[in-house]
Amino acid sequence: MQTHEIRERFIQHFVNAGHQEVPSASLILDDPNLLFVNAGMVPFKPYFLGQQTPPFPQGTATSIQKCVRTLDIEEVGITTRHNTFFQMAGNFSFGQYFKAGAIKHAWELLTNPVAQGGYGMDPEKLWVTVYLDDDEAAEIWEHEIGLPKERIQRLGMADNYWSMGVPGPCGPCSEIYYDRGPEYGKEGGPIADDSRYLEIWNLVFMEKERGEGIGKDNFEILGDLPKKNIDTGLGVERVACLLQGVDNVYETDLLRPVIDVAEKLTGAAYGQGGQNDIRFRVIADHSRTGMMLILDGVTPGNEGRGYILRRLLRRIIRSARLLGATGETMGVFMNTIMDTMTPSYPEIAEHRERILQVAINEEKAFLRTLESGTHLFEEAAASVKASGSHVLAGAQAFALHDTYGFPIDLTLEMAAEAGLEVDQEGFHSLMAEQRARAKADSQAKKHGHADLSIYREFVDEHPTEFTGYTESTSNAQVLGLITEGKLLPTASVGDNVEVILDTTPMYAESGGQLGDRGIIRTGDTILRVNDVQKIGKKLWVHKATVEQGELEVGANVEASVDAQWRHAARQAHSATHLIHAALREVLGPTAVQAGSMNKPGYLRFDFNWTQPLTREQLQRIEAITNEAVDHDWAVNTLETSLEEAKAMGAMALFGENYGDQVRVVEIGGPFSMELCGGIHVDHASQIGPVAVLGESSIGSGARRIEAYSGLDSFTYLSRERALAAGLATALKSPSEELPERIAALTEKLKEAEKEIAALHRKQLAAKTGEYLASARTINGFQVITATLPQGTSAGDLRTTAIDLKGRLGEQPGVIILGAQDDKNKAPFVVGATQSAIQRGVKSGQLVGILGGFVGGRGGGKPDMAQGSGNDASGFDAGFAAVVNALENL
Repeated sequence: MQTHEIRERFIQHFVNAGHQEVPSASLILDDPNLLFVNAGMVPFKPYFLGQQTPPFPQGTATSIQKCVRTLDIEEVGITTRHNTFFQMAGNFSFGQYFKAGAIKHAWELLTNPVAQGGYGMDPEKLWVTVYLDDDEAAEIWEHEIGLPKERIQRLGMADNYWSMGVPGPCGPCSEIYYDRGPEYGKEGGPIADDSRYLEIWNLVFMEKERGEGIGKDNFEILGDLPKKNIDTGLGVERVACLLQGVDNVYETDLLRPVIDVAEKLTGAAYGQGGQNDIRFRVIADHSRTGMMLILDGVTPGNEGRGYILRRLLRRIIRSARLLGATGETMGVFMNTIMDTMTPSYPEIAEHRERILQVAINEEKAFLRTLESGTHLFEEAAASVKASGSHVLAGAQAFALHDTYGFPIDLTLEMAAEAGLEVDQEGFHSLMAEQRARAKADSQAKKHGHADLSIYREFVDEHPTEFTGYTESTSNAQVLGLITEGKLLPTASVGDNVEVILDTTPMYAESGGQLGDRGIIRTGDTILRVNDVQKIGKKLWVHKATVEQGELEVGANVEASVDAQWRHAARQAHSATHLIHAALREVLGPTAVQAGSMNKPGYLRFDFNWTQPLTREQLQRIEAITNEAVDHDWAVNTLETSLEEAKAMGAMALFGENYGDQVRVVEIGGPFSMELCGGIHVDHASQIGPVAVLGESSIGSGARRIEAYSGLDSFTYLSRERALAAGLATALKSPSEELPERIAALTEKLKEAEKEIAALHRKQLAAKTGEYLASARTINGFQVITATLPQGTSAGDLRTTAIDLKGRLGEQPGVIILGAQDDKNKAPFVVGATQSAIQRGVKSGQLVGILGGFVGGRGGGKPDMAQGSGNDASGFDAGFAAVVNALENL
């Protein structure tokens, strides 16, 4: 049974049982506790916590959720049943059925014949575990399902009590296992061997809320949830493994094709055991996870989600090279995994080109890193051999890995080829320290799940009526006043308070548009609204300050938007849509939005792209945008179903979970059509001029355009015109000739700087003879100490030291130089001839002594080392200390 059919049978089984099908949420959700969605229940968490009422008429739902877990990336492939990306099929009950219902639903799907929509598993092969004291679940399994008592085992909190690992819903669980037979391990059930007995389904009886804590069994139980709920998770990949009759998840129909193409690319064979098999599995697993992350809008970067993606992609490349690949491989891997996953996720087809582009560009960047890392390794290896050692220090291997991104596996392989060993214990010790720091930082940054229960009654009973699309002033009633999580009866002058109204014209921040500013007024009472936020997509919360009078719950008020703020905000938001459309016209359909922010007069637009835009491209984007403004196209809005909107060609944002009904904003027919709930102008001409300020990188594969709109654009262009006029006057050149004039002056300046530098080098060379003549004999060494003239750079110092070393020739000589450069820094250098090195001189040690006297530090090799400080007045004392060290050598 193919994986796609396994998914379809699961959903249909629960739809037939009255559950509402819920599409998978994006892997990226706005949850401060989670980097990625890591469990099927994550999108349902507000319903379990009682913060929101489930929007499912029957109180039940079913979904197949995309999940990513990356805590132990290094362990991938070592075991054969864990993946970083997996599909969690689940059924959920919010206060409807509980243990008996969950158990019966699961048993029927697993054991019903294939012809009746089930998976057709042999009931004799199924075992279960329950929580230690969960007699109720054990009795249901034994007496209602008929499972023999000996196939029901009890386990403790670490195994049979489920939570997400962070504060939130939790509860005891019952896990279902499949006995794969004696060839996979010893008898005795899951307690005896969890390789033979493969866990396929976890039924969580979600009835408690957990607090802070670390680990699976070291946390506080805060109390009961508002209702007893059911959250189950069936591992789609594991069931596929069983129903397809393969040994492990890597040999199923979704991942085995990637291993097959990896064999062809590398010449290595899978199934031989050892490290090579692990590398094949890493390629298959990470290709799928990386592809799904890119699909959901993640781009490679140096922190957060982007870092995880970069790490996954680079592990693919590294594994392929260790298997024997010599060229680029990412395109083949990504195309293969997209072929296997598209039947379940049709949206992959639409984003195929973009996914390929991001992955291939990351591979090219990493291959350059490997090239530079190889050079650095060779230098380190040569230094180790020169010192007479045969062990590359753990600190050197860690520096290659941490600073330059050079994988430890390649370091080990290349060290063996060079006849060297690597201090792996030292390396892993430093890695452990780094992980501990990262974990501590992560724990420090985590906040508990915000308590939104105080808003629940308002969300359920009094969702806000938003009138801002058609009016800027509305009559409203005050439903609630909240300060620091507490309901108040009144608010007085000076109070900062959250105001909940039954009706409001003020836009709540979403879709990149900041919340409105405005006034709430009744009689002599005035509150200034500084921000508007949305709770549960239904409740508008006005963050306001009482400037005059007193406001009480139940009061009738007038809420009005700051007209100037709204006007400029509408301009910026509509301009963002035009910039997006112009960008795609210039760069093509793979340049898609990755985020935006617009406020009155200003917008920034993030998009997936791998290289800087040219000046001509930016000019063209700005021109197309302003041409759209000049066309004065009508801005039309339409509310329709999500399916119909997509059929119309409307663009959606990554990471957004849209409801069944969506709002489409269309400007100029097919020119711009996007799903958007924001506030817009009525006609394009109302946007006014749009001035593109420029673009920049915000991470690998992601760029940002910034622009002004409306009056802010006019003001900016006016300033630019005044600046150009001033330059034209100063340079006595027409404005249109300024670029050529400035370029010519810049070239002259560069030539002058080159002449000055050449003259400076001649002066230094002329002084070299004086420095050589000043050499003193110290302990058998020819020692030169000198402070070079003001303005001498670090490079000049090094050049002079190399020149002096050459002039000393075979003599055991040491050169110690310092200076004060043009930036008031104090660079210094120590050099030693080969015969001095043979007598024990190490420039790196001597430069360390010198650095201590000038407020700096340095390092380098035995023959040459350099550094920089901030106090040139310490050079004389530093020189004396170095000379003293030579005297005592």
